[in-house]
Amino acid sequence: GVAADAFKAALQIPGLLQNVLGEGVLSASFVPVYANMADAEDDEEAKRADAVAGTVASLLALLTALIVFVGIVAARPITKVILPFVADETFELTVDLVRIMWAGLGFIVLSAWCLGVLNTHRRFFLSYVAPVVWNAAQVVVATVAWARGWSDADIARAAAWGVAIGGLLQFLVQLPAVWRVAPGIRPALKTQLEPVREIGRRFGPAVLGRGVIQVSAFVDLFLAGLLAAGAISGLSIAQILYLLPIGVFAMSVAAADLPELSREKHSIPAMAARLRTGQERIAFYVLFCAVMFVTAGQAIIGFLFGWGEFNDDDIVFVWLVLAAYSLGLMGSAVSRLYQNACFANGDVTGPARLAGLRVTVAAVLGGLLMLQFERFGIVDQSVERLGDLPAWDLLPAEIRADEAAPQRLGAVGLAMGSAIAAWLEFFLLRSRVRRLLTGTRRPPGPMRILALPALCAGLVAAGTSWLLGDLTPLVVAPVAVGLAGTLYVALAYGRGSHSAIDLLDSTRLVRR
Repeated sequence: GVAADAFKAALQIPGLLQNVLGEGVLSASFVPVYANMADAEDDEEAKRADAVAGTVASLLALLTALIVFVGIVAARPITKVILPFVADETFELTVDLVRIMWAGLGFIVLSAWCLGVLNTHRRFFLSYVAPVVWNAAQVVVATVAWARGWSDADIARAAAWGVAIGGLLQFLVQLPAVWRVAPGIRPALKTQLEPVREIGRRFGPAVLGRGVIQVSAFVDLFLAGLLAAGAISGLSIAQILYLLPIGVFAMSVAAADLPELSREKHSIPAMAARLRTGQERIAFYVLFCAVMFVTAGQAIIGFLFGWGEFNDDDIVFVWLVLAAYSLGLMGSAVSRLYQNACFANGDVTGPARLAGLRVTVAAVLGGLLMLQFERFGIVDQSVERLGDLPAWDLLPAEIRADEAAPQRLGAVGLAMGSAIAAWLEFFLLRSRVRRLLTGTRRPPGPMRILALPALCAGLVAAGTSWLLGDLTPLVVAPVAVGLAGTLYVALAYGRGSHSAIDLLDSTRLVRR
């Protein structure tokens, strides 16, 4: 509906600030330089490390404040550029929400600086728990608004205030931990320091690379604005689940490995060993998530969202979008690790160029595929053809604006274009990293160990979902995922997966 589309669009527009200036750029520019200084035993070098971190924080805060101010003042033209074709009602509400969200997302950028400092000092838990505060603030505020009987638009505005408040809380939660691990950090503007200048030289290409990836999200958002009502919210819901394993598993492994890769950049065998371990860890969890999203996605979506006005056709629609995204999930996840290997060696421009290629391919393929898939729709939980193929033009405006019409599948085409482009970037990044590891054994692909467990888990999940199809998703999803997960871990353990061994050992089910 209108409120859902507006909220999802508004959250992505100022999210540019978070993604361009946040963790991705700091991973490429700040962390590798700071990691090489933070372990220094010399007092003077330790003071220089603190001065560098304080200067980066100060510059980041100034730049963020300027962008937030411009974003609030120019919310209307910015939204118009990104969403030029949405209905007036959706557009006006989106502008209101964008203005509310900007300030909170500015604090999220500063929380990414906290994450970089804490990870460099090998403190990982708090940085990845802190975003829970951000999400909790949105849920609490929106729930209160819903309980008081507010309109959908007012609930969306309340949730936007939750975004702003949650961003501030996410930053404040981490700040004391930063001062504990690096008590000498103070706000500073010592731009004459050579490490600060080195970070500055890396910052531009890093912004380009990270910004280009964010452009891909905006391209999807722009194109989704040309599709039938509900495409933006459906695409956004699928993206939340698609990005979850990347954020929880791929980003956590990559973030933990980046400072160590930076320290080991002069030892190629050590880097190769760390990449082998990191790739297997990421693949073990992310591959299982991708298989579950494809084979048991309908039950999972029903379990998470199948209440209120979210009907059975909506569940099938979001599942199909999620399944299309999931085809590229492994490529996107492991690419994070390969990017960090490049960043640790000072190669920032290479990943930026590959990111640009990925965006271009995703936009072209996504645009072509969405027109074809828009001629299909969900009717009584089944996919039916609703137009002629091949198609090279948009649906009539009256059909796209009709919220009562069957949900069209154009968003599935956008997701498939993104998945194909993710694998293209993966293979090109892998080739680049292999050149860095000349003279060492190449990192083996984890699929050699995990392919059979993943296939068996997928068959069990799909079969369980089909056999229990008449039951509520509240029963089907836990049973299907639980049985599949148990089989997956057992088979992976039997085939020698180190991640499966570590998982079972940590739960005390198996002792090495």
